[in-house]
Amino acid sequence: MSAETRVRGLRGATTLEVDEREHLFARTQELVAAMLERNELTEDDLISIVFTATDDVHSAYPAEAARVAGITHVPLLCTRELDIEGGIERCIRILVHAYTPRTARELRHVYLHDARQLRTDLPE
Repeated sequence: MSAETRVRGLRGATTLEVDEREHLFARTQELVAAMLERNELTEDDLISIVFTATDDVHSAYPAEAARVAGITHVPLLCTRELDIEGGIERCIRILVHAYTPRTARELRHVYLHDARQLRTDLPE
């Protein structure tokens, strides 16, 4: 780790069209891959990943999708998102803790599908 490398938090979210295991895996893996690619991160850069899911997601753990995709040596945690009236349905959110030389302003947070409405200030 170089002197310029810091621990940063990287955010992302996606939504499911249906609460089905294969679909959850595909959407979660798409999100994780986009977050790593857009921020030039590898599994070795990762410290941990926290996944949240809304109360209407029951088909699988989002962390399981990350494990199946090959993230095997990083602590993963799943928890429930707050059940807020008017919130986005079938939403999976991710908080990645990683080592990166990027500044906070250089991080590329990723919001896919209907989750884009959470951060309309960010480029796609």
